[in-house]
Amino acid sequence: MRVLRAGVITASLIGIAWGALWAAERSEAVPSVGEAAAPGQQLIRREDVRPAPTNANAAGREFFFTRAIYSGGGGRRYGGSWATDYPKADQQFLTIIDRLVDLDAYEREHAVRLDDPELRKFPFLYALEVGYMYMTEPEVQGLRGYLLAGGFLMIDDFWGTQEWANFESEIKRVLPEYQIIEVPLDHPVFNTVYNIEEIVQVPNISRAQGGPTWQRDGIVPHLRGIFDEDGRLMVAINWNTDIGDAWEWAESPYYPLKYSTYAIEITVNLIVYAMSH
Repeated sequence: MRVLRAGVITASLIGIAWGALWAAERSEAVPSVGEAAAPGQQLIRREDVRPAPTNANAAGREFFFTRAIYSGGGGRRYGGSWATDYPKADQQFLTIIDRLVDLDAYEREHAVRLDDPELRKFPFLYALEVGYMYMTEPEVQGLRGYLLAGGFLMIDDFWGTQEWANFESEIKRVLPEYQIIEVPLDHPVFNTVYNIEEIVQVPNISRAQGGPTWQRDGIVPHLRGIFDEDGRLMVAINWNTDIGDAWEWAESPYYPLKYSTYAIEITVNLIVYAMSH
């Protein structure tokens, strides 16, 4: 896997340029969850998402940006909390990473249920809004087997002590024997591709114009982790930040460059780390 060491501004400009193309060419796509459906469009339902693409374009691909489908949060949004910003954020990030990393990535969104045995085929897994996660026992066992077999989980977009308590309780069901610790700034996830010297709090677009960037009591952003016995980072926990919103709105003139740049850089680093460990 060859990494292209693009500059900070280059990374963000790619997202901006592609956003206009995405809007022009994909106006017929399914709306992000929480958005209103245009005439003829369908809202996302958990049961409608198929676990793995079987078309010729997906065969033999090196990387899938895989989103976790989990139980819980169904009363807040169509499809449940797992589907927040889906599929636009995923599609937009995939186009960005295609220009930054020489990785044979499947170019479409890809959501898989935690209790699907096919999950182990995909080394990188993304989950967000886990403050509303309530996994079934088969989902707990599926995620545990995935992580202990070498899988990598990136957590994003949950805020404050109440949501942390819920996530901590859920992930302890998965990995009760492992501790959650702060990931130090000298860890490879901060310099695998891009050199990151501070953890930036990434707000959603409604909070990115000035004023507080945090939600609830989630004032300080963190990158915490769960490591296995060999020191491999299995779970990267981005708490008090909304990295996925920065992918989704990277093309917006109202979304500040510093947030989209950090969001792209830390995610590229995490993916490269996951694919090389």
